[in-house]
Amino acid sequence: MGKSDWLGLPGLQVVPSPNFNERPTGLAIDSLVIHCISLPERATSAAAPLALFQNRLDYTAHPEFTQLAGLKVSSHFVIDRQGQVHQCVPCNKRAWHAGQSAAMGRSNFNDFSIGIELVGDVYTPFSCPQMAALYPLIKQLKASYPLKFAFAHSEIAPTRKTDPGPFFEWHLIRKPNTYRLL
Repeated sequence: MGKSDWLGLPGLQVVPSPNFNERPTGLAIDSLVIHCISLPERATSAAAPLALFQNRLDYTAHPEFTQLAGLKVSSHFVIDRQGQVHQCVPCNKRAWHAGQSAAMGRSNFNDFSIGIELVGDVYTPFSCPQMAALYPLIKQLKASYPLKFAFAHSEIAPTRKTDPGPFFEWHLIRKPNTYRLL
């Protein structure tokens, strides 16, 4: 697989987002950032988040959407509640998922991370099919990129974000008391 290609994971659905740019040269893609998203809050469909990432969200469809008008965001991957993996941005490109971010003496996590959105919220456990899809995705990404770390969005933007919340099972993807991937 070439680093400019979309990830070749079986069953992956490509849903291209225009919200990305080039990564800075010379930085290794060594981190994952795990997010969760539900639009509107507590919704379980991937349709609105994917539309948001494609700049196609109907901001009049729900009162919560009006505050998102004009927002340009994306993530490399979205995993829906049924376990379908959607890729929105090629991994070698800089998706706009982390925003203002810092941890471990580093900032601007969009520059060197891959963003994975799980459809859901911080109040509800993630689905079994969703988590079962996450593990092979991480395995494929580790085989393709020098990934060493995994962060919660809340760990790199603690004053702004709470995701993926208390139901994410970190012990399944990283070593205890560290950001290091298993």
